[in-house]
Amino acid sequence: MDFFLNDKFGQMLLVIIAFAALIAVLLAIAWAADKWVGKGRRWAALAVFGGPALLLLVVGLIYPAIRTFYMSFYDAGTDNAVGLQNYIFTVTNTGAVIAFRNTFIWVILVPILSTVIGLVYAILIDRSRLEKLAKSLLFLPVAISFVGAGIIWKFVYEYRGAAQEQIGLLNAFITWLGFEPVRFLQDAPWNTLFLIAVMIWIQAGFAMVVLSAAIKAVPTDIIEAARLDGVNAWEMFRNITVPSIRPSLVVVLTTISIATLKIFDITRTMTGARFDTQVLANQMYDYSFVFGDNGVGSAMAVVIFILVIPLVAFNIRQMAKNRAVRG
Repeated sequence: MDFFLNDKFGQMLLVIIAFAALIAVLLAIAWAADKWVGKGRRWAALAVFGGPALLLLVVGLIYPAIRTFYMSFYDAGTDNAVGLQNYIFTVTNTGAVIAFRNTFIWVILVPILSTVIGLVYAILIDRSRLEKLAKSLLFLPVAISFVGAGIIWKFVYEYRGAAQEQIGLLNAFITWLGFEPVRFLQDAPWNTLFLIAVMIWIQAGFAMVVLSAAIKAVPTDIIEAARLDGVNAWEMFRNITVPSIRPSLVVVLTTISIATLKIFDITRTMTGARFDTQVLANQMYDYSFVFGDNGVGSAMAVVIFILVIPLVAFNIRQMAKNRAVRG
């Protein structure tokens, strides 16, 4: 037994054996369910194939959510109940006001600008010679993690004193033109807008791909009929393209809004949420893991969850409508 516990090879072998044993057990249960005879066969198959997924859902999502909601009514050490004090503190302290303000700005600007850029780009390159290449260029940032994008743009925005050599791309260009370097990430409130630009850079590609597919799905006979009637490009866009892709526009807007409402990585990586760039998700992390206040951190997590619910519900409703129309 010491071999499996103290030796690295033994530990790896133990993991392989445990994994193989788990697979063997699942296969045996699946075989037994397949051999089941009678009315209970359907329920047995459902339990075998859906049970593990349901168990993981309960352990990894439902239980933590319930636990977080419970902890939000207790003090920092989750020893004494404090009622709604954590929620009151969450929405009244100075840091929370800044976090709510910045999060609101993020949720307004990022979905709208990302969708507009993606839509315009999709229309401009639609059925062009270099359409695939153009799509690839805008979609590339989607494959980059938020942390990776934050590191990339942190170097782009990097600031040094006027007497020093600039290593940031933008400030190197600005000083080359003869101007003073700009503190992109340090000076509020503009630094929040520069952080937002990073999120737009990532999400515009997602919007472009979805909306491009929706544009290609617009019936060609409608487009041809409009052209025969002498409709110009703007009228075509406003009266035909946008109404035809409205369901996709709604899904893109709500999906990006949900991702933006939970934004954490970019602010954490680029500014550490300093210089008045704090957002709700980052503040939740600070209280939970930096300050050790589980009560307030849990309350902030619940607040973010409550803010996300209407967007998720609206998104699901729109997707259901889309399926009904296609059906």
